[in-house]
Amino acid sequence: MGLFDFIRGVFGGSSSGSAASDHQSPASEIETTAYGQQTPRSSTRSRDYRERKVRPKVSLRPLEYRPNSIQTPISREIVPTKPYLFASCSPRSGQFLDLSQDADPRWLEYYGLPNLKTPDDLAAWLGIPLGRLVWLTHRMREGNRPKDEHDAHYHFIWKKKRSGGWRLIEAPKQELKAVQHQILHEILDLVPAHPAAHGFLRGRSIVTNAAPHVGSKFILKQDLESFYPSVKYSRVVAIFRSLGFSREVSIWLARLTTSAPPWGLDTPINNWELWQFMTHHLPQGAPTSPAIANLSAFGLDVRLSGLAKAYNLKYTRYADDLTFSGPGLSIPALNDFIPLTNKIITSERFSANKRKRKIIRNSQRQCVTGVVVNEKVNISRQDYDRLKAILHNCMKLGPQTQNRDKLPDFASHLRGRIAHVKQLNPARGAKLLSIYEKIRW
Repeated sequence: MGLFDFIRGVFGGSSSGSAASDHQSPASEIETTAYGQQTPRSSTRSRDYRERKVRPKVSLRPLEYRPNSIQTPISREIVPTKPYLFASCSPRSGQFLDLSQDADPRWLEYYGLPNLKTPDDLAAWLGIPLGRLVWLTHRMREGNRPKDEHDAHYHFIWKKKRSGGWRLIEAPKQELKAVQHQILHEILDLVPAHPAAHGFLRGRSIVTNAAPHVGSKFILKQDLESFYPSVKYSRVVAIFRSLGFSREVSIWLARLTTSAPPWGLDTPINNWELWQFMTHHLPQGAPTSPAIANLSAFGLDVRLSGLAKAYNLKYTRYADDLTFSGPGLSIPALNDFIPLTNKIITSERFSANKRKRKIIRNSQRQCVTGVVVNEKVNISRQDYDRLKAILHNCMKLGPQTQNRDKLPDFASHLRGRIAHVKQLNPARGAKLLSIYEKIRW
């Protein structure tokens, strides 16, 4: 800088350098990206980012459950003599525990359930000897589990999922199945599930589960991962306790309705995947499992129904399938709503399967548990055409050519599928029935 430039700067003039900066070339306003592309330089980008409004964080209030069962003091539970057969011993004092004193007759009378307090009462109610009840619960086995598959009261069957992976089906053997049917019909069926639950309940079906979502602008579908195995033995004991049964009877009922495979079970999956099945859990295949699963998800249904109502949405659940729907104005709120549902699912000791989460707008085909709900409950065109083709081939080529799964009563199977279509669309169901009646069996 010369003397002339210095004097010009003192009196408010601009130097040659500053003048050059005031008259930059157009190329200086172009910035080069990492991929060699040239884009206009935004002088206000950082300022706009700083001035962007931060969305308020939505959080859940902590939820506290209040027990409604009668609490018995520990001093009254410890007794010097055995109060009944197969009474447990206290790990601290070595004396016997009387766990039959905390039954709540109020709830038993409210639901119309049998008043059972001891294992003898349970065996008499089931109509079997006490020793047989002990055998059914593996009471004398280490860890209350069978030593091998022959000793187990379940048939263990691995089935491959359509989405990949394996599913363990635990079908009870004849004697245990009869006991579970009595527990289902005379205890569990008398306890109402949440109104949002539609799976495996009398008077409810996939149609009643789908009907509330007809004509919605969008549908949000969530899925619970490993629904039955996630309901553990301790949770089943708590369910029977909440119905008014004593802790002793609740423990025995939970042993009759849960399963723990033997350690040497043959499996096609890895050991870390098998671990969720090795603890006592609800067996998929037992007649009591759907009802107990609905009761275990009662708190989940209460909280998700309240959350959906706060966002002006509708909510239903069919087994492990969760469905939400609502108007178009609620779509922007899904950024907050979905994380909140995941928090509730986790806090209720379930796990959300994020791979199966879907958002379906009304411009697409909206299906809820296999039922189309865009304008009315209906069957999908693809399913209708497939069944119509099977019936047509049965009429032309004979039913034996279409029974690819070797079903023992293929005729009843087809009648059931036709009845399902007729329930959703009577006109289409009548067409299929007319083709069915032309088949020569």
